[in-house]
Amino acid sequence: MFNKIKASLSHAKKSEDSKSDEKIDKTVEDTKVTTKVTAKAGETETGEGAGMKKKKSRKSATVTKSNAPKKKVAIVVEEKPTVMGTLTATAKNPPIIGDLVEGPVIAVEKAAVYIDLAPFGTGIIYGREFMTARDVIKKINIGDVIAAKIVDTAHKDGYYELSLKEARTALIWSEAETAIREKKVLELPVKEANKGGLLIEWQGIMGFLPASQLKAEHYPRIADGDKDKILDELKKLVGTHIGVSIITADPKEGKLIFSEKGSEQKEKEKIVSKYEVGDEVDGTVTGVVDFGVFVKLEENLEGLIHISEIDWGLVEDPRQFVKVGQKIRAKIIEVKDGKISLSLKQLKANPWTEAAKKYKKDMAVTGVVIKFNRHGALASIEEGVAGLVHVSEFGSEEKLRKTLELGKTYSFKIVLFDPKEQKMALSFTGEKK
Repeated sequence: MFNKIKASLSHAKKSEDSKSDEKIDKTVEDTKVTTKVTAKAGETETGEGAGMKKKKSRKSATVTKSNAPKKKVAIVVEEKPTVMGTLTATAKNPPIIGDLVEGPVIAVEKAAVYIDLAPFGTGIIYGREFMTARDVIKKINIGDVIAAKIVDTAHKDGYYELSLKEARTALIWSEAETAIREKKVLELPVKEANKGGLLIEWQGIMGFLPASQLKAEHYPRIADGDKDKILDELKKLVGTHIGVSIITADPKEGKLIFSEKGSEQKEKEKIVSKYEVGDEVDGTVTGVVDFGVFVKLEENLEGLIHISEIDWGLVEDPRQFVKVGQKIRAKIIEVKDGKISLSLKQLKANPWTEAAKKYKKDMAVTGVVIKFNRHGALASIEEGVAGLVHVSEFGSEEKLRKTLELGKTYSFKIVLFDPKEQKMALSFTGEKK
């Protein structure tokens, strides 16, 4: 078509050049047919030199058909958008496998349900997906708007194959994410218990509540940390309802994690706000674990003394220092996110402060070996002040242990002394075995 138009334009131009004195007839006979077409007549350059812009020009004339000879050819092109073109430009992308869709039910048969997914077509629930959702389908009526998930787009009749079950599951995980954002508190029943925590069901999905996420009143306080005893305590919660919040929702892994602490966070933050770092407080030991000591300060509020804050000297077992039910006094060293960290050792004089006045690098000292670790031996030169004797001095851990014995006193030289950082390194000066 374009070539024909181009040829007509060329013919018109030649006719114009050879008969420039002729005029265009302004009257035509009744049999004349006039057609308007739009065409690009040509381009002409304006300006001088290279790189100048091109100026587009259009030429027009009237194409006439009559008994009279043709005078001049004029072509005017007019293009209008089609209805389909407009729809294509504005429509959304067709749904693909995995998408959630929604539409009204347009037919319900014995083994299939049809859903209008305009403007893309029709969805069908049939086969295994129909059987899986038959209890829900019994309640569906024509006109009901339902959500489903696309599981296949290659149906022989061109339908989108849909699943109600998978859509329901996807919506549940979406609800879980909303619950996390809004920090919703859910009253849910405890189904089972294991040594790590509790199993809780929500919307047909089994989730896990780690023991570390339990409120203080539900946390199992077992003095010796026996896991079987911890499990016995956790089993007492099976069948009860507790207020929890969702803290992790991972649909790909099917992982749902709960916390009981979230439900009391606002209340706790209000209580904690009256405490400040540096305050000395009285409390009762409610639990002793490997990593520290729990202390009840008032109703619904506990503080933690980490093992490193129990004493200036070496602490390997917190149970050697305090017992459950014991009344103690501690110092607040941190208040953060509704939690209070306590210290026992900071109520005592810091031995490193006095040590700074007595010791310095290269000084000869005596010390008692109090512990072995993978780096060497720890030797105390006085209560609360200890330094490391590195294993590299002896060539192997075996030789180090042959030379140094726990509880015995040996001669050393201080090779590093930093009382501010409470660090000290020692070198053995005795006879090595």
